[in-house]
Amino acid sequence: MKIGELSRRTGVPTRMLRYYEEQDLLHPERSDNGYRVYGPTAVYQVQQIRGLLDSGLTTEIIRRIMPFLDKPDDILMHPRCLTPEVDALLRGEAERIQQRIECLARNRDAIYAYLAAIQDAGRR
Repeated sequence: MKIGELSRRTGVPTRMLRYYEEQDLLHPERSDNGYRVYGPTAVYQVQQIRGLLDSGLTTEIIRRIMPFLDKPDDILMHPRCLTPEVDALLRGEAERIQQRIECLARNRDAIYAYLAAIQDAGRR
């Protein structure tokens, strides 16, 4: 399939698909006229990339673990993938995500406190 069809089937803009290729996450073949041609597994690969990006992983980490992922619902790494370097990357990423969660929770709590204070002031 061509890039436009992959975009339609995944909901990912063609610009992002090109970016995934630049980041060495997707590997389309090229037709004689230079058009990108994606195989049948490309839809699943894009779904996995989206899911991993949405979870906060970087393209560097995704590039390292993509060869070990089979299906969009099975984001389980093969034990051979967990080298000490990848282990350190994933642990660092998990800590960064945890810090973001804590920051978001503080922001959420501050917004609720602000809304409560405004509502209390309006009742007086």
